[in-house]
Amino acid sequence: MKVTRIACSENLNAGKYAQLEEQAIRLGVVRSRVWRSYGSIAGVGVRDRTVRDTWMADGTAVGFGVLANAWKETVRDAVADITANREAAKVKVRRAVAKLGVDEAERKRLFTALKRDQWTDDPYLCRMMRKHWRRGRNKTANQIVVRSDQYKTFALTEGGNIWLAVPGLERRQLHKIPLNTTVAPTGTLRLILRGGRIEVHYAIDAAGMKSSQRPCGDRKVGVDKGYTEALTDSDGEHHGQELGKLLTDESDHRKVKGQRRARLRALAEKAEQRGDLAKAKRIRDNNLGTIKRDRRSNAWQARVRDLTFKAVHAVVDKAAVIVAEDLTKVFAGRKKLGKNTNRRLAAWTKGITAEALETVSGRRGSAVRLVNAAYTSQVVPFTDILGVRKGDRLQCTQCTAVWQADHAGAINILERDGDPDISLYTPHARVKQILQERTDRQRSGLPMDQDSSARQLCQCGERNIRLLLNSEVPHGSARVRGILDALSLELGRGCRPGR
Repeated sequence: MKVTRIACSENLNAGKYAQLEEQAIRLGVVRSRVWRSYGSIAGVGVRDRTVRDTWMADGTAVGFGVLANAWKETVRDAVADITANREAAKVKVRRAVAKLGVDEAERKRLFTALKRDQWTDDPYLCRMMRKHWRRGRNKTANQIVVRSDQYKTFALTEGGNIWLAVPGLERRQLHKIPLNTTVAPTGTLRLILRGGRIEVHYAIDAAGMKSSQRPCGDRKVGVDKGYTEALTDSDGEHHGQELGKLLTDESDHRKVKGQRRARLRALAEKAEQRGDLAKAKRIRDNNLGTIKRDRRSNAWQARVRDLTFKAVHAVVDKAAVIVAEDLTKVFAGRKKLGKNTNRRLAAWTKGITAEALETVSGRRGSAVRLVNAAYTSQVVPFTDILGVRKGDRLQCTQCTAVWQADHAGAINILERDGDPDISLYTPHARVKQILQERTDRQRSGLPMDQDSSARQLCQCGERNIRLLLNSEVPHGSARVRGILDALSLELGRGCRPGR
């Protein structure tokens, strides 16, 4: 498995940056030309070598004003982006074909034509591809792709920071870039210019990373995502508890900043209407830029990623199997919780959590199992009783026991793994119906006299005892006797949360 690493320039000379920026702008023209000529049906089946040979033969490449290796790598990168864009559209077309009312032989023919890029000759596939594959346009003019044999790395002192020498606009001209790392980048590089700073992106093998050498745990653990913390596991331990503050502070900052920028933008528009173009230009140049905003956003996202990955590493330290919900799905129909709450939840980085679970588990040898998480934060653990959820508290409706909602969700997610009735794709309405049916069956076995002085133990308490008796702890141990004695004292008052 490959992972991307990013090294940044440090104290870069302004003259070097200006020359690299000019090179990136010219390569942006090349990228736009590839998208304009081959970003639609005309580019189906066209390889980057075909584009390169055509432009070299008809003299198009002469007008680019950059070295041959630079624009050829840009062509290869742009064609790869177009291919990825087309393959993403095929996913939606395959779903449409699967629902099409045709026989199996015709469905197989359509799938084969779609896979082999022969869909241009089929009216139905061509129509569906045109529907789902929108013509793309390039807006990238700040990237330089450098082949692995076209740059050099060196250090001025032993053990010091690395310097990167990349080709410029002229032949045999190298621009030396100081980096903020002592590890030399390898393979094909992607240089991204961001307001006076250069980011060097490169891929490495995950097997050689230090984190890949760390062993995983030997248990099976359920995890529940959260807003105030990144993850809560089925042991009740919270990981990444600073996540909520990071999300809230950044969301509130963006709100205030956006309101101020809107007022300044309105002033610039009024100045333009009055004919004061100089004032409007000053406002747009000095107050409505994006360099500082993007820099702050990148730094915030880096902190969120660091916090999330550390939380996942802490879970993998004790888990060989992680049971989690599918965090890649889109949650529709959000409740009306107020403008501020909805705005803060919109910044919820559950996509980063899903990426961290997949990446870290793949590196360290653990497995991730996805389950249906419908109502897992509303069901009392070890039962199928729908409790009352108030904030982060979940109360049992039969015994008034109170659980921490995220902890309860993690336990229920762990229990949901292997559920014969609830699969990953079971609709949430059907899940609720199944839970209610199970609860009704449990209640049917209770005595009719619910008001007797000797109240019956709640189902969650019965389940606790069954789990305890079936556990690996010896039944005759003092620990088991003590827990059973404590539970027996609660028969008149209901059960208490526990495992």
